[in-house]
Amino acid sequence: MKDKTQIPAGADTTLYNEDLAPIEPGQRSWNTWNYAALWISMSLCIPTYMLASSLIEGGMNWWQAILTIFLGNTIVLIPMILNGHAGAKYGIPFPVFARASFGTLGANIPAMLRATVACGWFGIQTWIGGYALYQMMKLWIPALADMQAIFPAWTGLETGPAICFFIFWLLNMLVIYKGVDSIKKLLVFKAFFLPFAALALLFWAISAANGLGPILSQPAKLSGAAFWAYFFPALTGMVGFWATLSLNIPDFTRYAKSQQAQINGQIIGLPPSMTLFAFIGVVVTSATFIIYGETIWDPVVLAGKFEHKLLVSAAMIAVAISTLATNIAANMVSPANDFANLAPQKINFRIGGYITGIIGVLIFPWKLIADPNGYIFTWLIAYSSLLGPVGGIMIADYYFIRKKYLVVPELYQHRGRYYYKNGYNITGLMALLAGVLPNVPGFLLQIQWVEPGVFPQWISDVYHYAWFAGFLVSGIIYYLFMRNSTAGVVNLSTKE
Repeated sequence: MKDKTQIPAGADTTLYNEDLAPIEPGQRSWNTWNYAALWISMSLCIPTYMLASSLIEGGMNWWQAILTIFLGNTIVLIPMILNGHAGAKYGIPFPVFARASFGTLGANIPAMLRATVACGWFGIQTWIGGYALYQMMKLWIPALADMQAIFPAWTGLETGPAICFFIFWLLNMLVIYKGVDSIKKLLVFKAFFLPFAALALLFWAISAANGLGPILSQPAKLSGAAFWAYFFPALTGMVGFWATLSLNIPDFTRYAKSQQAQINGQIIGLPPSMTLFAFIGVVVTSATFIIYGETIWDPVVLAGKFEHKLLVSAAMIAVAISTLATNIAANMVSPANDFANLAPQKINFRIGGYITGIIGVLIFPWKLIADPNGYIFTWLIAYSSLLGPVGGIMIADYYFIRKKYLVVPELYQHRGRYYYKNGYNITGLMALLAGVLPNVPGFLLQIQWVEPGVFPQWISDVYHYAWFAGFLVSGIIYYLFMRNSTAGVVNLSTKE
């Protein structure tokens, strides 16, 4: 599609390349079912399964976990559709859309926040794929599990899993080198295999646990105040799961035939597919307690418990291939655009992919998903505290300040209305900071950088609502300071 874009009049070369250019209306071909299929494909992944099973491990019963996931995905659907409007109307990607509220240079800040999170997800998916390889290879090469430690203890890396992780990482980098088109066949494989494998795992769990009755009758481990203390942070984590896409959804809706196509497609594709696949995760995880006497929340670890070598090998290879396809499609396209926004003439998709891969390792993804509490409370909630404020600002700007009107050519010009002061909208940046700060005490407490009692409890508890708090605080502050201001904006209300 790159050759079918329209170069905006007067575009500055430091703000434009073919990846960032607006898509012409006549070249937008995605319909409702394309978006539904996109969400079904992205929802059917190992982290979705782990999302549901982590709630069971955390103490919820099956219906509490399913309801929490459904609510979280219904809530995040709202900013998803709202932010998707600009992409469908103007054909612009997320980094360009962010220039309207943060400035032509200031947009790099939310773009980098979002890109860093994508790097984290890339690392997590790569670790899952690498660990699947490890589970297979140690069956055939038992010495792999007993290799001498070569990494410092503080890294938390065992030698065998680390070797397989880096092999899988190199495979991802090879795909980046050859180009994203090389992943198409793997996406087709995933579309057929993963639903089949998920259903097979579901039927195995039901059979091994002697029916659904014993599985669904597993009681909740939480009740009363303890349940609510876990529920609200968990709900925030569920919203945080797709907080990334709720920002960069214009990267996909820019190809929409119409607004209704992106709206209906997302409604059909997101909450139902997430809830259905989560149900499988809930059932299987609940069954593991009946079958093995312990709750196993990681499906790769679960598959490794099967005794038949060929069965485990086939399953692990399939998981690795599916994870590779998901990783490139979901965690490479958007950060490549974000990094390109830094220096459009120097950074292309391939270089952006390499940057994503390197940062994905430095984030230590194996530690992020070492346990369900780390997955929800340290990873999902922490990054939602950064992305929620960005979403609040962008929606307040687009709907209440701009009234859904953007002058597209000036999004690519340093001296246009979106240049503000030296390329930065100070109001947007200050509103972003104001939305992030209330979550800092709770985050520091969560990662044990401060002792309990250093901050008042009510301040620390704000972190449990990180996405919601940041979204509202930043959105409201931005609106209040921008509604009567034209500072740095040329003829804000004029629709020339």
